[in-house]
Amino acid sequence: MSIQNYPHRYYHTVTFGELDALKHVNNVVYFTYFENARIAYFFEAMGTNSLQELSLILAEATCSYKTPAHFGEKLVIGTGVTRLGNKSFDLHHRIETEDGRLVAIGKTIQVFFDYKTGKTIPLPENFIRKVNELQRNWQPEFN
Repeated sequence: MSIQNYPHRYYHTVTFGELDALKHVNNVVYFTYFENARIAYFFEAMGTNSLQELSLILAEATCSYKTPAHFGEKLVIGTGVTRLGNKSFDLHHRIETEDGRLVAIGKTIQVFFDYKTGKTIPLPENFIRKVNELQRNWQPEFN
């Protein structure tokens, strides 16, 4: 499956500050890539550009590193929902270079959360509807 088939794509060029002593992207930076792509996905799915409207917390994040990314490379981060639960949902992330080399695959679990009460809340119906519209039966490629 091409990354172009992902419901959402986020583009990023590797900067000098993201490198480690071995001159490739430091392992922790991939979680920032996932975060930036996740927020962009939410903005599109929720039809907003306000962080205050994103009542979410991150419950889990994993990353499988496939090949190193280097300074100046243009990356594409594909993102899509793979599971909708009652209060949580999973996102699948795939990072490739612009020429299609697989760099990393990740998964994050998000929970809808009411920050005023400090409690989890059910997924909003409008979020479920928007995700289904955006994804149109998309399925990820896990390798």
